[in-house]
Amino acid sequence: MKIGFDAKRAYHNYTGLGNYSRDLIQNLLTYYPDFEYHLYAPKIGNNPRFKFVEQYDNVYPHFPESPLHKTFKGIWRSVDLEKFLVKDGIDIFHGLSNEIPRRKKKSNVKHLVTIHDLIFKRFPNTYKKIDRNVYNTKFKYAAQNADKVIAISQQTKQDIIDFYKVDSSKIEVIYQTCHQNFKEQYSNDFKLKVKRKFNLPDNYILNVGTIETRKNLNAILQAVPTMKNDLPIVVVGRKTKYMNFLKVQMDKLKVDSKRFIFLENVAIHELPSIYQMASVFVYPSVFEGFGIPIIEALYSKVPVITTAGGCFPEAGGEHSLYLDTNNFELLGNTIDDLLMNTNQQVLMKEKGYEYVQRFNPRALTEQLVNLYQNL
Repeated sequence: MKIGFDAKRAYHNYTGLGNYSRDLIQNLLTYYPDFEYHLYAPKIGNNPRFKFVEQYDNVYPHFPESPLHKTFKGIWRSVDLEKFLVKDGIDIFHGLSNEIPRRKKKSNVKHLVTIHDLIFKRFPNTYKKIDRNVYNTKFKYAAQNADKVIAISQQTKQDIIDFYKVDSSKIEVIYQTCHQNFKEQYSNDFKLKVKRKFNLPDNYILNVGTIETRKNLNAILQAVPTMKNDLPIVVVGRKTKYMNFLKVQMDKLKVDSKRFIFLENVAIHELPSIYQMASVFVYPSVFEGFGIPIIEALYSKVPVITTAGGCFPEAGGEHSLYLDTNNFELLGNTIDDLLMNTNQQVLMKEKGYEYVQRFNPRALTEQLVNLYQNL
């Protein structure tokens, strides 16, 4: 089987969509080495996280060749790509990041697309109008014109049905896994090096994710005055303008700025240790397509407190704690209670680790290949 991929994010994105693309391709290469894998991207990248493809002789990168396509890469990727898929004898094209190229009537190439979320439809005010319009055009076309749609959660599947009127039988839920590094148990020596590098305290509350409105770090900040414990809160993520709002709230609440430790540019081999040394992981996000940081925490054997509803129980399982994270007093009390209850912590770690095994990459890859073969 010859499988083509929209590899733009795999080459050039270092976070969510890029991680999904790279992990999926790497797992296919590991468990199904007899297929041909063709990577289509508007330009080659120098992403060290994607260098692994260079060691395989069944991986074929493709980039624009004509002066027109080198200049207007969007035309190559979104309009003209189909004819190159036909020329290369591709059986299935998988759009890994919410879109597929315009299809041609005479093409026999099957098209599959992964839709990660429709957050821009649910929370339009958090996106620029031009971005919303572009996303809506691409996502809607992909969902309605692909032969099959992969949703990364039941929540996303329902959103595709509701917003784009796609028949439920056309959509299959295939969950994501997380990076292999989070499934490793790092030595105490290595964790000590990470602790010293980032000047981490002995015990701390952890939050991971871009510091933006939807991730709702403000909920933790507002809960701090209600807490009895004085553990520092370590926040790992890229800062946005939302950080200015948080600083104002911190001043209003008279929260000591030293209570929060903000870390950026943490390497993928360092982040798992930061999880593994945490006392509790708190993820008060308003809405997600799935919630990969929850998976990372469960693999790291850290108790999880997150938002009730949406996709969060799909990621966290029955032994994580779910609540209205905008009830700040409740959030503070829940964190306090968990930190004082050692038995509950042990139970949550054990049961959470058992639950997260359902996101094993071999099983998820087998489910994906079954879908390819059925197509």
